Amino acid sequence: MELETIIGLEIHAQLTTKTKIFSSTSNCYGAEPNTQACVIDLGMPGVLPVLNQETVRMAVMFGLAINAEIASRSVFARKNYFYPDLPKGYQISQYELPLVRDGQMIIELEDGSRKAIGITRAHLEEDAGKSLHEDFQGLSGIDLNRAGTPLLEIVSEPDLRSSKEAISYMRKIHQMVVYLAICDGNMQNGSFRCDANVSLRCAGDQRFGTRVEIKNLNSFRFVERAIEFEVERQTNILKSGSRVIQETRMYDAYKCETRSMRSKEEAEDYRYFPDPDLLPLLLDECFISAVRADLPELPDAKKQRFMTQYSLSSYDAGMLTSSCALGNYYETVVAELGGNPKLCANWLMGDFSAFLNKENREITDSPVTPYQIASLLRRVQDQTISGKIAKDVLEALWFGEGNVEADSIIEERGLRQIIDTSAIGEAIEIVIESNPEQLAQYRSGKGKLFGFFIGQVMKILSGKANPQQVNKLLEEKLKE
Repeated sequence: MELETIIGLEIHAQLTTKTKIFSSTSNCYGAEPNTQACVIDLGMPGVLPVLNQETVRMAVMFGLAINAEIASRSVFARKNYFYPDLPKGYQISQYELPLVRDGQMIIELEDGSRKAIGITRAHLEEDAGKSLHEDFQGLSGIDLNRAGTPLLEIVSEPDLRSSKEAISYMRKIHQMVVYLAICDGNMQNGSFRCDANVSLRCAGDQRFGTRVEIKNLNSFRFVERAIEFEVERQTNILKSGSRVIQETRMYDAYKCETRSMRSKEEAEDYRYFPDPDLLPLLLDECFISAVRADLPELPDAKKQRFMTQYSLSSYDAGMLTSSCALGNYYETVVAELGGNPKLCANWLMGDFSAFLNKENREITDSPVTPYQIASLLRRVQDQTISGKIAKDVLEALWFGEGNVEADSIIEERGLRQIIDTSAIGEAIEIVIESNPEQLAQYRSGKGKLFGFFIGQVMKILSGKANPQQVNKLLEEKLKE
C-alpha cells in the first residue's frame, strides 16, 4: 500500500522581552541557576500574575505578519500537569480562545513551486523550568530561571507532507520571528524549538492516521532526521500489519532515532480552565492599528524589492534577505559604493560569507564594516586591484585592527594592479622565450597550456597584473 506522510509542527519562540510574561523578573539568558525566579514564577500562595503588555504587542506583530485573525477577546487558561520543573503544578497558556488564529505561511518547495501552510493558532504562554541531568550522579537538578519566560507557541495545520517541507516551513517561521525582532532565534539556547506531530495514512484516505509527537527538537537537522526516522518506523509497523501507538517520543541525536517517553496526552488530560487570576485580554482596533504601523519590511516583500530595485535574481535576493541584518548590510554597501549591486551581492555571498562561516560569526558580529567592504569594492570596480588581490585585502581588513580602509592596505603593501601594457608585454616575452617546448605544444593544438602561460606571467608580475589585459595580450602574442 502507498502511504502518505502527514506532519504538523508546534513551534515555541521565546520572546525577547526584558522581563517575564507575568512578573518583573529579568528574562536574560545565562544567569546562575535559580537566581532569576521570583515568588510569582514559583507560584507562591497569595501572589498574582500581571500580564506583560510587550508580549501582547509581539504576538500581535506576528499575527499581522502572517495575515491571521487577531482576537479582540482572548483568554488565559491553566494547563494542569505535574512535572518537577513546573513549580505551580500548572502552566498558564491559552486554549479555546487564543490571541492569533487562522494565518498562513508561504513556503518554497525544492522544485521552485510555492505552497501555503495553514497556521491554526499562535498563543502566548509561560515556559516551565529546566531539568538538569548531566552534572548530578543519579540525580536531577532543577533550574527555575526559565519558569515564566514568555513563549509564543505557533501551531501549524497538518499541511506538511515531508521532512523537507517541514524544514522549509520551520526556516520561514524562524526568519519571520527574527525579522520582527520578537525572538533571537537561538536554537542552541532553546529560544526557538519545536515539537513535530507525525502520522501516516493510505494515499487518498481523508482520515488521519495515529499521531505521534516528537518533543523538544532544537535544530533544523534534528527535526529533519527525527521526522525521517519516525516515518520509516511507522511505515515498517503498518506494513507488518501492526498498529501505531499514539504516544510522545524523544529524539536521540547520538543514535539518530526516536524513543518512547510516555503515552500521548489529550486536551482533557490537562483539565484546562480559565485562569481565575487573569481577566480576559481585550484588544481594541486602535492598539492593533498601532502595531500594524510599526511592522518592519517583511522577508518576502524585501526579497521582491531587491529583485526589482537591484535587478537581482530570485536566488541572490533570497540569500541576501535571508536575515534582516544581512539585507541591511548589503544595502549599506551598495549605497556607499554608489551602485553596482551585482558586484556587492557576489562579494557578500562569496568570500565575505566564507569568512563568517569559517569563524561561525553572525553578520552583526563581523569585524569588517559595510564601509570597509565598499572601500574594497571601489578599488575592484576601478581596476586598481584584481579580484585575486582583493581577497588578500579582505583578509587584511578582517584580521586588521581598527576601521582601516582598503586604500591604506593597498598602498602599504604595494598591491596596485599593473595596467601598463608595456610591462605586461615584457613579461609575456620573457615567458615565451623561456618555455619553447610548451610554446610548440600549444601551437600544435594543446590549448590547455594557455593557463600555464597565464600563470607564469602572473608569477613574474607578482600577481598584480590586470587579468583581462594579460589574457588579451598573451592571446595576441601566441597567435603570431
